[in-house]
Amino acid sequence: METYEESVELTRTFVKIESTNPGTEEAAMREAILAYLKDTSCEIQLDDVGKIISWDNPPDVGNGRKNVIATLWPENTKEESIKEKYKEVPMFIFICHMDTVVVGEGWTKNPFGAEIEEQNGILRMYGRGSCDMKSGLACALATFKKTARRLEKGEISLKCPLRMICTIDEEGDMTGSDHIVEQEFVKKEDYVLDLEPTDGEIQMAHKGRLWFHVHVKGITAHASKPEKGADAIFAASKFIVQIQEIFEHFPVHEELGYSTITFGQIQGGYQPYVVPDACTIFIDCRLAPPVTDQIVVQHFNKIIKEIETQIPGIKISYDITGNRPYIEKNPDSILLKNLKEAVEAETKQKAVVKAFTGYTDTAVIAGRLHNTECMSYGPGSLQYAHKPDEFVEIRDIIRCEKVMNHLVMSLCEER
Repeated sequence: METYEESVELTRTFVKIESTNPGTEEAAMREAILAYLKDTSCEIQLDDVGKIISWDNPPDVGNGRKNVIATLWPENTKEESIKEKYKEVPMFIFICHMDTVVVGEGWTKNPFGAEIEEQNGILRMYGRGSCDMKSGLACALATFKKTARRLEKGEISLKCPLRMICTIDEEGDMTGSDHIVEQEFVKKEDYVLDLEPTDGEIQMAHKGRLWFHVHVKGITAHASKPEKGADAIFAASKFIVQIQEIFEHFPVHEELGYSTITFGQIQGGYQPYVVPDACTIFIDCRLAPPVTDQIVVQHFNKIIKEIETQIPGIKISYDITGNRPYIEKNPDSILLKNLKEAVEAETKQKAVVKAFTGYTDTAVIAGRLHNTECMSYGPGSLQYAHKPDEFVEIRDIIRCEKVMNHLVMSLCEER
């Protein structure tokens, strides 16, 4: 009889390890994962993100931060001839991040205690990362190790490689998943699943993410003679109002909803009696089809030209500091078909497929490789992630591991 307590205990182990980003980062988690897999027959690779970077203007993620890649090859061997034989066969890949957001204020539980308490008859595990996403990581690793054991005993054969990728910096600039793509640990044809918290749903589509720093330059003057200057903050306010109005009239996507714009931070000015000559706006855009980055940039340029004409002395420029494309659902996905069947078989409920409101490692892979076999399904609810007293329900962990075991059997095992 199958037992699933291992994924619960592994979650407790991981929650007790601080891996905040920024903060302690992922080294201790990496060592715990390597220790967990050390006596299996899988191939282990460490991808040093701090050393091998080839994309333009990479963020500084620090030396020593490494992705962990574990692979089970068909025929239970690491021989190069086997790798060559299966290199064109799509892999099934679990991808989960090792880092968490910072702890923050307002906790009533120990954020690294992994305490289990009952609420209304339901067991919960509390701690930073319990929901996002150390429970999902534990489910994937437990399934991966269980598959390795069965392969070693000759109980099963694999028709495709099974890979486990543990990434760094998902809660930052997603440099871990970017580097996985750069180093070709994943390809366009692979089946890729992250175990982010999804409320029991399969989540596939994502809004695009577009970030700007808008720089407004003006001319200082005394506040009693404002006409002698050019007010950068006033110009910035006009820009904000006009671009917000543009977003309010963008079309609404049936699945992903509205495109949104958030003015997360504004810097500028000296004193109330000085006309400000500089202002910077930090902007986050979330884009749903048919709105693209090019459309937004066109509106930016038009509004900037109008404001510069209206207010003599004002000059506006911008930097695009992040650009991730939106991802649409692929209803013909092979992974989606198999995952729906696994969910329905193990939960006895109809599988629900929706969009993911954030941006994940699988979204990075889908966007960069045009891979249409990327999605999310994991324990917990995103509404409890990143908050004080973050928790995951124990029944969610068990449910998720059952689904993962079923999925691996249907997608990877020879029949």
